[in-house]
Amino acid sequence: MSGFNLSALAVRERAVTLFLLVAITVAGVFAFLQLGRAEDPAFTIKALTVSAAWPGATAEEMQNLVAEPLEKRLQELRWYDRVETFTRPGLALMTLQLLDKTPPSEVAEQFYQARKKLGDEARKLPQGVLGPFINDEYSDVSFALYALKAKGMPPRELTREAETLRQRLLHVPGVKKVDLLGERPERIFVEFSYARLATLGVSPRDVFDALQRQNAVTPSGSIDTDGPQVFVRLDGAFDDLRKIADTPIVAGGRTLKLSDIAEVTRGYEDPPTYLIRHEGDPAMALSVVMQDGWNGLELGKSLDAEERRLAAVLPAGLTFTKISDQAVNIREAVDEFMLKFFVALGVVMLVSLLSLGWRVGVVVAAAVPLTLAAVMVIMLATGRVFDRITLGALIISLGLLVDDAIIAIEIMVVKMEEGWDRIKAASYAWSHTAAPMLSGTLVTIIGFTPVGFARSTAGEYAGNIFWIVGFALIASWVVAVVFTPYLGVKLLPSIKPIAGGHAAIYSTPRYRRFRRLVAWAVRRKFLVAGAVVALFLLAGVGMAGVKQQFFPASDRPEVLVEVQMPEGTSIEATSTTAAKVEDWLKRQPEAKIVTTYIGQGAPRFFFSYNPELPDPSFAKIIVLTPDAEARDRLKLRLRQRIADGLAPEARLRAVQLVFGPYSHFPVNFRVMGPDTAKLREIADQVAEVMRANPHTRQVNQDWGECQPTIHFVLDQDRLRAIGLSSSDAGQQLQFLLTGAPVTEVREGIRIVEVVARSAGADRLDPAKLESLTLKSDDGRLIPLGQIGHVEIRPEDPILRRRDRTPTITVQSDLDESLQPPQVSTEIQQALAPIIAQLPDGYRIETGGNIEDSGKANSALAPLFPIMILLTLLVLVLQVRSISAMFMVFLTAPLGLVGTVPVLLLFHQPFGFNAILGLIGLSGILMRNTLILIGQIHTNQAEGLDTYHAVVEATVQRARPVLLTALAAVLAFIPLTQSVFWGSMAYTLIGGTAGGTILILLFLPALYAIWFKVRPTDTAPATH
Repeated sequence: MSGFNLSALAVRERAVTLFLLVAITVAGVFAFLQLGRAEDPAFTIKALTVSAAWPGATAEEMQNLVAEPLEKRLQELRWYDRVETFTRPGLALMTLQLLDKTPPSEVAEQFYQARKKLGDEARKLPQGVLGPFINDEYSDVSFALYALKAKGMPPRELTREAETLRQRLLHVPGVKKVDLLGERPERIFVEFSYARLATLGVSPRDVFDALQRQNAVTPSGSIDTDGPQVFVRLDGAFDDLRKIADTPIVAGGRTLKLSDIAEVTRGYEDPPTYLIRHEGDPAMALSVVMQDGWNGLELGKSLDAEERRLAAVLPAGLTFTKISDQAVNIREAVDEFMLKFFVALGVVMLVSLLSLGWRVGVVVAAAVPLTLAAVMVIMLATGRVFDRITLGALIISLGLLVDDAIIAIEIMVVKMEEGWDRIKAASYAWSHTAAPMLSGTLVTIIGFTPVGFARSTAGEYAGNIFWIVGFALIASWVVAVVFTPYLGVKLLPSIKPIAGGHAAIYSTPRYRRFRRLVAWAVRRKFLVAGAVVALFLLAGVGMAGVKQQFFPASDRPEVLVEVQMPEGTSIEATSTTAAKVEDWLKRQPEAKIVTTYIGQGAPRFFFSYNPELPDPSFAKIIVLTPDAEARDRLKLRLRQRIADGLAPEARLRAVQLVFGPYSHFPVNFRVMGPDTAKLREIADQVAEVMRANPHTRQVNQDWGECQPTIHFVLDQDRLRAIGLSSSDAGQQLQFLLTGAPVTEVREGIRIVEVVARSAGADRLDPAKLESLTLKSDDGRLIPLGQIGHVEIRPEDPILRRRDRTPTITVQSDLDESLQPPQVSTEIQQALAPIIAQLPDGYRIETGGNIEDSGKANSALAPLFPIMILLTLLVLVLQVRSISAMFMVFLTAPLGLVGTVPVLLLFHQPFGFNAILGLIGLSGILMRNTLILIGQIHTNQAEGLDTYHAVVEATVQRARPVLLTALAAVLAFIPLTQSVFWGSMAYTLIGGTAGGTILILLFLPALYAIWFKVRPTDTAPATH
């Protein structure tokens, strides 16, 4: 860059430069303290759930008459992807999934449109359908989860205490909302002896009508006065058991009290729908959700303080304990960053001190905190927070931040050794290296463009890598051309000119040996180029041996235990089996906290965990262990105990959390088609193939076996003869068996349902069904067996559809020595004969980890042409030659030569993070190439012939290129211990080391081939 010289201006206006340096540092410290903290970045989960109930309907009726019309309306959404529907008798559960590329700003509007469409359709559903009920807050993540329990305290009182605690927690700054989980809805049961009713001539309908009439809330008018309007209230509504028991029942000309013919008692939902146990005791849970962008560490401190205050005022016997706390995970992540940051800073300083001297090293090292301070300010201004992605991006940036500073200070030192004064030497970096450094910086940033703008969940999650690295590299360039020259002028020692000037500086024994090596590479250019191409092809072949991965397993310490009973199992049986597993877990030394959720999954306490939808045959046990090592020990021991028969009546599964998009099982295949019988047949074949693979574990299908169902076939002629309709018979039968809701009692902020049912154990005995009696309109008792007969028919306990197509998912865990994509690919190949013979209308789709990976990678693909175009634009603007532009671009993939051996040597998988590392690596290598070509052109301008310009430029740039590569490699080493960033760190280490060495030899040879450079024997002229 000629003309204006920013480096010279910074050195000349020292007071302004010093002020800016101090101001940026102070502002950076302030921003660091103010930035929000979170475990993971906020990203949009593009799903909502819909539920609907229709008491008495079969799973098939729920699917065809309730779910079907709702699914059709949801398909009208602009960003619709699919609806996954799960129906069982009386209940339909649907999960709407928007397209992965849906813009986050559009999601709320899509959810609103979904509500409108479902609301319009609700009026057309069959009579008696409840809902649809829509939950568009399915994606809320619990920041903190508390258990509330008290031995012997009735659940209704525990609920009142939970409400009090919720109100207190809602006043803590940073709390968005608090959900109560595990509440047992209260019921008031009116239990009749059916025989006594018949003896007194009272019909159940008489009782129902009396209760409903007395408890109705109806307007009673008002009186207008000269003053206020006075409302008249009728005080007849039920508010306690006594009033219900005293309800008058008129039948057969007599008036009876309800207590004369029935027993009124308090109870709870029977059977329950959701149960929570904490350390084996019944409990309720309070889930605290944090406001967006809040500092998680500050919220953690505030919640801890509030927890201590609450502990002092809780009633005796009531315990309020924390189950999970994101603040702990955030603190560990921030501490990890700080440790790795100081290690990387120490490495950079050590490299600089050993190679450049301590005062030069201090100037270079000072660029790192100054650059980071500027990045903190930008992060605060743009609303970003510290989380797993931004912290990792900052650590990645540490290896690149000193690059420009080393180049600027190294060239300043060289010029001072040539005899230049320090002011003139400080300004030289701007005029000769600022442009190639800026171009190289832009090329490196552009390399991360695909992840920054990828329209996918994975791209949204990891997108801040692009922005943070971009902020850091631009800031480091500004620091290198403004503050590094200033610090060099202030801090560098007096450097004596070296006799012989420029030529003598690069004539030491090491430089002479390296010069001979470069000259040999140029003379044997085709041999060198051929060897590099062969190494590159060999690396491509070796890539087939690298394990494929999407996102790695999490380092969170929880073990997740799933208890899946046969579909259709009651929640009581599921609870009994879960208790057996709990009891074993509580005796294990690694188990700190054991919490069980029965009837549905745990709340979303981790961003990539999807809570399981309501299912009485399912339970989830969350076990908190001290650390990842304890988690792995417990997980393996539990798997062995499961194999030994811990609970043979259930399918038990012990897993851990995984980063990235949620997939219930890592390997799964969807069998889709119209006929359920044929689906089961094909699914069984797929399951056999999966079991034959030695790397799969616990192969299963997500449909249960058909269950026996009692069908009572009514004799309509006989029914009409005794004056009853099918509706009358069904209503009386419901009253006899499960009970019928009659009215409601309003108690404070809760509504308590009043349920009338038959007393005694007969209602729970299916063998006595035909001996139950109904009552005709004229008061006669009619045994049920006289108006019909019982048939036992098989019925699907559940049905599943995906995008309105019946779907059975065959799924499995796998041997953890392998990665899901590898096992899925093996099974895909084995399924080829089955797929080839599928009837028309049937198909098998690959799901799980490999499907999610494909979506993320396909979101990156459209951005690659833009990335390449922008890269070529920057290159051509810098080198001003189409030929040179393509030559620089050819060096981009050289990092693969070093990456593949390192991944194989350290048994690292190649996943989404490693792909990002490889993309960024291409920019780093092109940056080095640009700076080298810039030096070649400078040498040519100073009078060297092309051959010697190439050789001398490589010699001159060797030290800064090697130093920056060494600093980067060593700075990345701490990241290799990170579960999330490990594969990317290994990719960058291998690629940077191998690619840099190759560039120093391959680029001179390639340049010589590209521009037909012929070696000359004349010595280079002194310049």
